[in-house]
Amino acid sequence: MNDRRALLIVLALGGVLLTWAASRYARQVEQRQPGGLAVSAVPEAAATGEPVTLRFFRDPKPAPSFTVKDLDGREISTASMRGKVVIVNFWATWCGPCRAEIPDLVALQDKYKDTLQVIGISEDEGGVEIVKRFAAEHKVNYPVAMMTPEIEKLYPGISALPTSFILDREARVVQKHVGMLTARTTEYETRHLSGLPVNASIEEVDQSQGLKIVNGAQAMTIPGVDLASLPVAKRTQALQKLNSEPCTCGCDLTLARCRVDDPSCGVSLPLAQQIVKQIAGTP
Repeated sequence: MNDRRALLIVLALGGVLLTWAASRYARQVEQRQPGGLAVSAVPEAAATGEPVTLRFFRDPKPAPSFTVKDLDGREISTASMRGKVVIVNFWATWCGPCRAEIPDLVALQDKYKDTLQVIGISEDEGGVEIVKRFAAEHKVNYPVAMMTPEIEKLYPGISALPTSFILDREARVVQKHVGMLTARTTEYETRHLSGLPVNASIEEVDQSQGLKIVNGAQAMTIPGVDLASLPVAKRTQALQKLNSEPCTCGCDLTLARCRVDDPSCGVSLPLAQQIVKQIAGTP
């Protein structure tokens, strides 16, 4: 009698487990989206957590299209990416915040490869081999190209790195981020612009914005400081130092950020100029 009861219990438990497994598989199939993304893969916060506010430009303008060769000589055409969300990321290997955000961009490109295309535009002046080596070491899985005069004309005013332009599926610039991207916000933007579910409210903002160094952005143009006359290697060295050395005026900012945020500061200017003079005089 005890053996019979034990057998019935085992059979009943097996039936419950089989039913659960079948229903779970059915839900996964139903939830799978076109392009291979499954809702079950959505970060929990994106679907059910606290809502976030995403800010996009009011009346977004068409993004300038360009065609350029990547590091391996393959042609990149932004026109061919219409229908996808595109992130045009201006960066450099010497820029700390640029390096820090690359793993997030790599993960994002891998996760949303069917709806997203990241393009890296390197501002490195030291040559393509430095960038190729960096991209290989960090397993960059999206195309990277060197800055060209054509791109510089189409996307003017990039005075700090990293700077990222977010393009919607209609190839319009819907946001510009100066400084290191925030992984969660960038993923939420990608999901919303891709038409995927996300728990977010949308706010429209004006496109006009002056240069402010935020999220650790590294200034490349520093008011009152002549960097153009320096050789490439020394210019890179000066930029790194100016973006890391603190100003002593009491602002608690780097020299570069103080110069950008307050060009009238009489403390940061001579300090910055002295650094450039020292670097220029070194062998």
